Amino acid sequence: MTGPEQAPPDNGRQKAGPTVLRLGDRGSEVTELQLRLRQLYLYNDDADGTFDDRLAEAVRTYQWSRGVQTDELGVYDRETREKLESETREP
Repeated sequence: MTGPEQAPPDNGRQKAGPTVLRLGDRGSEVTELQLRLRQLYLYNDDADGTFDDRLAEAVRTYQWSRGVQTDELGVYDRETREKLESETREP
């Protein structure tokens, strides 16, 4: 019975905040991330909406350069999103 009791907090976290993006994800939010990192000259590949190794490396570089403390480097989590959105314009 511990399994079902542990699942709702994870789901609640996802619904309450912005989407966490990671390697393998696709879509318009990934494209926006690519375009925001391009504004800072950290990502120079095509903004094709695919979270690949090069995008993960750009996210890691951004997190490291801004001192973002996160559990998973290269994952676009809430803290990383807030920091990036505060210093870039919406594409």
